[in-house]
Amino acid sequence: MRGSAALPRSPFFFPAAAAKTEHKGEEERRRRKSSRPGVNAAASEPHSTARQRSSSKPEGVHTSVSVCPATAPNMKVLGLPILTVLFLGICPAFGGRPRGRILRGQEAGAHQMPYMASLQEDGKHVCGGFLIALQWVLSAAHCLEDTVNGTFQVLLGAHSLSNDEPQKRLYSVRRLIPHPGSGRDHNDDDLLLLQLSEPATLGTHVQTLPLQREDREVPAGTLCRVAGWGVTSNTGKRPDKLQYVDLPVMSRAQCNERTFHDGDITEKMMCAESKRKDSCKGDSGGPLICNGMAEGVVATGSRVCGNWKKPGIYTRIAPYLTWINEVMGLAN
Repeated sequence: MRGSAALPRSPFFFPAAAAKTEHKGEEERRRRKSSRPGVNAAASEPHSTARQRSSSKPEGVHTSVSVCPATAPNMKVLGLPILTVLFLGICPAFGGRPRGRILRGQEAGAHQMPYMASLQEDGKHVCGGFLIALQWVLSAAHCLEDTVNGTFQVLLGAHSLSNDEPQKRLYSVRRLIPHPGSGRDHNDDDLLLLQLSEPATLGTHVQTLPLQREDREVPAGTLCRVAGWGVTSNTGKRPDKLQYVDLPVMSRAQCNERTFHDGDITEKMMCAESKRKDSCKGDSGGPLICNGMAEGVVATGSRVCGNWKKPGIYTRIAPYLTWINEVMGLAN
């Protein structure tokens, strides 16, 4: 239905079918109305698809109907309830559904991951990171692209970003050292070392995380843990308390298949499955922990978190140990 010529038209609206007769009786108008493309579909397939999708949602996921943001204004103006059915289950991937949250993940136990760091600018969380030595935090180089001033402060000892906690402390940064091979136009060498202005005070809430020092592949199917304060939905909702999720590792061969990342995954990268579970914006720079050691750093994935066709990409740590040790050694 076109509605008024002055109204914006969603790409999901279809033009009315051309009338094949000039008869203007009520019966003919009803016939033309029922012949519009999409109306019959609205009464059948999408409706059943919506029921199927609703019944297949994991426990705890909001199941009320939501309309794609791009189409909601048109529907409100035109007042066509039948279109509610048309749009059920076929919103585009960017359409505001909470599919990108760390599904089936959960809030971490308070201070159970004491190596976690929040990289902040003006008191706001930007990226994750983790303490690897008394004065050093490891994160992702691309996090620098999200800063205004080109620097960070590092929050250690936190579970809640807002609440007062006994060992929580904000550190200024002496040096920011991105890997020289990192860049805006690719995902290679996506590592960032941050030297704190002073050594961190270790305790029950602040500890270092050991790095994987053996350059070997993590077997496919291994459950690894990723954590952070990143957004919990594709609408941008952010948690106050640390979240985590366990993800199975995907083999590089599979991740490089055309269905997934089509050959983009190098030997210095690894993948983890992202079917309904995923890391998301704001989790970048955090650790991928396998068997108690940091195997990787959250790098990138799909624009829509939780897209199973775009597994999460993580920068492997072991191939970069020489660079990490050299940087820390020279700085010290």
